[in-house]
Amino acid sequence: MELVAGEENAYGYRKLAICLRRRYNLVINNKKVYRLCKELDILAPQRRINVKHPRRLAVNRKITASDQLWEVDIKYGYITEEDRFFYLMCLIDVYDRMVVDYHLGLSCEGKHAAQVLQRALWKRNLFETDCRPVIRSDNGPQFISHAFEEACEKFSVEHERIPPKTPNKNAHIESFHALLEAECLSRHEFVSYQEAYQLVGEYIRFYNERRIHGSLYDFAPCEFRQRLAAGQLKPFIVKV
Repeated sequence: MELVAGEENAYGYRKLAICLRRRYNLVINNKKVYRLCKELDILAPQRRINVKHPRRLAVNRKITASDQLWEVDIKYGYITEEDRFFYLMCLIDVYDRMVVDYHLGLSCEGKHAAQVLQRALWKRNLFETDCRPVIRSDNGPQFISHAFEEACEKFSVEHERIPPKTPNKNAHIESFHALLEAECLSRHEFVSYQEAYQLVGEYIRFYNERRIHGSLYDFAPCEFRQRLAAGQLKPFIVKV
C-alpha cells in the first residue's frame, strides 16, 4: 500500500512484485502479489487491446453455386537434391472443385495469400459484381496476417477461420491436397525448384481440365462449370 501511495502508483502487480523483492528482500512471486492486490482492490486497470480484424468462426453453410465459398490452405513439398521445402498455397471453389488460383514458391507469407485472392477474384470476374465469395482458412500465420486481412477488407470479402484441430471444416482443400500428394508429390523426387514448379503446375492444370471428379457427375472441374452454365447438368447443394 505504501508503494501504491508513493511514486509507484502507476505500477501493475508485476512491477510491484519486483519492488517488494528488491526493496524489502521479500520472497514473493507475481501470483501472490496479484492475489494481494486483488484483495486490497488496488489492481491497475488492464489495457484493452483493440483487435483490428476480429476473428470470424466458420459456420455451417449450404452452397448452391460457384463463387459462394472458397477454401484456402498450404501444402509443403520437398526438393530432394536441394534438401529444402517449397510451399503450395491453393484457393479452391467448394462447389465446382476448381483450383481458382495458387502460389508456389520457396516462401509463403500473408502478401502471397493477398495476391492469390486478388488474382482469383479477377479470374472469376468478381470485381465487376457485388457478389463475393466467403474465404475459409485455418489459423495459419499467412491467413491471420495484416496483409491478408486488409486485402479481404479491401476486396469486400468475408474471411472466416475454422477452429483449431478441425480440418474437416476445410475438407475440400484437404481432399485436393491428398490427391496432389498421391498423384504428384509422392511420384517424383524433385531435383530442383524449377522441376517442382513445372510438374506441380502441370498437375494442377490436369486436375482442373481433365481429371474426372466423382462428385461432379464424373467431369473435370472446367467441363463441369461449362456444362452447368449451359443447363446440361442438374444443380446440387454442398453442405459444409
